[in-house]
Amino acid sequence: MILFDQLIFGPIHSRRLGLSLGVNLLPIDAKICSFNCIYCECGFNTTMQESPIPTRYQVREALETKLKEMAGENQIPDVITFAGNGEPTLHAEFEGIIDDTIYLRNEYCPSAKVSVLSNSTRIHKPAVFRALNKVDNNILKFDSAIDRTMKLMDCPVGRHFTVKWLVEQLQRFEGRLIIQTMFLRGEVKGEIVDNTSETEVNSWLKALEEIKPQQVMIYSLDREAPTKNLEKISTEELDIIAMKVKALGFEVSVAI
Repeated sequence: MILFDQLIFGPIHSRRLGLSLGVNLLPIDAKICSFNCIYCECGFNTTMQESPIPTRYQVREALETKLKEMAGENQIPDVITFAGNGEPTLHAEFEGIIDDTIYLRNEYCPSAKVSVLSNSTRIHKPAVFRALNKVDNNILKFDSAIDRTMKLMDCPVGRHFTVKWLVEQLQRFEGRLIIQTMFLRGEVKGEIVDNTSETEVNSWLKALEEIKPQQVMIYSLDREAPTKNLEKISTEELDIIAMKVKALGFEVSVAI
């Protein structure tokens, strides 16, 4: 599994976002998340850590140093992406960090977008909701519209996380969001998991109609997953799902 061993990492070429400068708001030696996804490239959640969570000041200083360096080399990122070793919105100073990032982006690379990859578990928090409404790409996870499948794939740490609650929270953005969905099939704890079936896809499409996102990103496995017996979905199958999304009038991209 891969842990990001720096506060600022990259730039890397993202399948979905282009030349991406990453920001990791969590410890560099631990995975901390409100989900425990069976497919996460960072592995399962860990409890032991030696390095601290970076402060808002440390994030600002490190990001400014990197952006100055990149601007000096005429290497402007397409996007500044909050991702890293778990859920970025868990950081207590998340909204302030987003404000700092937007300021630094405007100062050093005004053409770059600010993106957040979030699992959607904390969008009910007022500060998180405000912050996500400020960024260019508010990318929120929605892997299944069926509770059992969602729980098998995402393994939410909170007991009361449900699809119904999630859809209601996603609707609050009034379309200012990008839905990101991982498609896969396999076996987890003796149960079959497959969010590509007709029932699954139809339920997911119905939820998209309720959420009304500005864009939908669909993808499948690209790196080693912590759970074995998971199958990558072919580009052909993803394209079929994408066509159904387009038929509803939504912009959709397939990451391959």
